[in-house]
Amino acid sequence: MSERLAATLEGPEDAPVVALGTSIGTNQGLWDEQAPALRRHFRLLRFELRGHGPRGAQSPAPPGPYTMAELGTDVLALLNAHDIDQVAYCGVSLGGMVGMWLAANAPERMTRLGLCCTSAYLPPASMWTERAARARSDGMASLVDQVIARWFTPAYFRRRPRQAGAVADMLEGTDPEGYAGCAEAIAAMDLRPVLPAITAPTLVIAATEDPATPPWQGAQIASAVPGARCPADRRPRRGSPGQLRSPRRDHRCAAGPPESALVTAPIPFRHKPCAMRTAAHRMRHAVLGGSAGRRWNAALVCRSGRTYRRACDH
Repeated sequence: MSERLAATLEGPEDAPVVALGTSIGTNQGLWDEQAPALRRHFRLLRFELRGHGPRGAQSPAPPGPYTMAELGTDVLALLNAHDIDQVAYCGVSLGGMVGMWLAANAPERMTRLGLCCTSAYLPPASMWTERAARARSDGMASLVDQVIARWFTPAYFRRRPRQAGAVADMLEGTDPEGYAGCAEAIAAMDLRPVLPAITAPTLVIAATEDPATPPWQGAQIASAVPGARCPADRRPRRGSPGQLRSPRRDHRCAAGPPESALVTAPIPFRHKPCAMRTAAHRMRHAVLGGSAGRRWNAALVCRSGRTYRRACDH
């Protein structure tokens, strides 16, 4: 049975719809920096996973464990509730896992798929079941320091402590049962067998310093999904740098295991902020393409005032 998710739908009524999925323990505020630029061209559907969302605006948190199929079915019910036939979908971490399930099991609903800092299989299961037990017994505050340390490099945390603190507040405000149920869904997940069934054009983005979903995991997804690609069509040979640039750092290609493809990843951020700007930009380019994608360069401006630019051409 699906749950009615808390969600917002905003942007031009005649624009294509983009659904934005978030990582475990966060809420739709994770996309706040990208939303103003995106909603000028898209109708944005941002939703809260079970038990997630700001206090007073959370989705229901029925007793867990949950499954990836249940989380995906929640999103399908949300699309139906808003009379949305098709969406381009971009998800971070758990949001990307839900996106892969949707693209494999409801391909007629997905026009594009963006996968940011995610994995199709994320062992050990014991890590997730232990986190679930801790959330239920000790509350979310007991997990914040551990999770934040994995999501942000020390250098990024020093530069932008306010943003890292906002994410910490999201974690602490998440319903413990919702977090635990979602953690158990990740523990039981293995989407690798269904990746070849995904037909939506797919982009995979990973971060070189992300210990949670390292680049080789993104590379495995890109290798298994038919036609999936790195952010640039002209993939570098194994071990060579990709020509992408963030405000102050180069983007490079990180190789996975020998049998895997290469996936382009930003440095130095581990998990979300820079990689999400990359994902939002490339989703924009994938849907509208051409000169519209080039105009997008000027739209992605960090709160610090630095413009994020691409150095590669799709």
